[in-house]
Amino acid sequence: MADRESIPALLRVLKGERLDPPPIWIMRQAGRYLPEYRELRTRAKNFLDFCYSPALATEAVMQPLRRFPLDAAILFSDILVIPDALGRAVSFVEGEGPRLKPLVDEETWRFDDPERALQRLSPVYEAVERIKGAIPKDIALIGFCGGPWTVATYMLQGKGGEKDRSRRAVFERPEDVEALLDVLVEMSAQHLAKQVQAGADCVQIFESWSEGLSPLMFQQVIIGPTRKLVQRLRVLGVTVPIIGFPRGAGAQLEAYANETGVNALGVDTQTPADFAFKVAPDGMALQGNLDPQAIVAGGEALERAARDVLIAFKSAPHIFNLGHGITPEATPENLAHLVRVVKGQ
Repeated sequence: MADRESIPALLRVLKGERLDPPPIWIMRQAGRYLPEYRELRTRAKNFLDFCYSPALATEAVMQPLRRFPLDAAILFSDILVIPDALGRAVSFVEGEGPRLKPLVDEETWRFDDPERALQRLSPVYEAVERIKGAIPKDIALIGFCGGPWTVATYMLQGKGGEKDRSRRAVFERPEDVEALLDVLVEMSAQHLAKQVQAGADCVQIFESWSEGLSPLMFQQVIIGPTRKLVQRLRVLGVTVPIIGFPRGAGAQLEAYANETGVNALGVDTQTPADFAFKVAPDGMALQGNLDPQAIVAGGEALERAARDVLIAFKSAPHIFNLGHGITPEATPENLAHLVRVVKGQ
C-alpha cells in the first residue's frame, strides 16, 4: 500500500481527510490572466483547435504549475467538445462566447454516432496522457466534463445567457429533452472514463447553470441525469472520486449532495460554508468558495477574504478554490499572493 504522504493532498482530502493547510487549485487556472497563455493561444486558429491540440493543451496546463505551488492540474479543454464531437458544430465568438445551431429551432434532433464522437475526442485523451507524464507525482490530475443540463442548455438555445428557451423546451418537448439528456449522460460517462484511463486521478462535473430551476425541474434535469452519469461511470469501472459543482443550486444543494452519488461538493461564492456543511453528508469534502473578484482586488482585501474562507471551512475536509472561475482581469501576482496566504507562507 502506498505511503499516505506520497498520495497527492487533493486525493487525501477527497477521501475525507482534513489537511492544514488545505490543498489549493483554481478553476480556470490555465487561462487569459496569464500573459504566457495569451501568447500560446495565438498559435491555434480558433479555440477548439487549441483544445484539440495535445501539445498546446499540455503547455497550457503546465503554465500555472510553473508559476504557483498548486496541488492539482486540470485538463485544458472545454465542456462543449462533446456537442462538437456529436456533430453540433461549435464556434466561439470573441467577446461573446460559444455559438451552436439551436436545437429548439429544429423539428427533429439528430446526433452523430457516439462511438465516432469518442474517436474525434482522442486528442483530448492524448493530452491527458501527456499532462500526467509531465506533472510531479504529488500533484493530482483532474479530468472534467460539463453537467448534462449545462451542455444541453447550450445545445438547445445555441448560446449562453438567459436560459428561458431551454427551460421552455422542458415544458414543450419533454421527451426530446429527456432523450437529449440521456445522450449527454452516456457521452459524458464515456468521455470521463477515457480521461481516467489516460491518467486522470479524479473528475469534476461542471454543472454551471443550476440556477433558476424549480425544485421539480431541478430533479428532472440536474439530479436525475447526474445520478445516471455517476452510476454509469461506476458501471464502466471508474472508481476515482467525483467532484460535483452545481453552481447556483441554492436551496437545491442538499438534494444534489445527497442524491447524485458525487464524492465531493463544489461550493459557489453565494453559498455559506455552514449551509454546505449542514446539507452535505457527514465527512464529504467541500471545495470552494472565494469570490473571484477578490483576486482582482488583491492586497489586504484578498488576504481577508481568503482567511475568511479558510476559517469558514476549517471543520471539514476542504479544498481551497474559487466559487467560480478566475477572471481575465486577475493578475498572476495576486494569485501568487493568494497561494501564499492559503499555504501560510
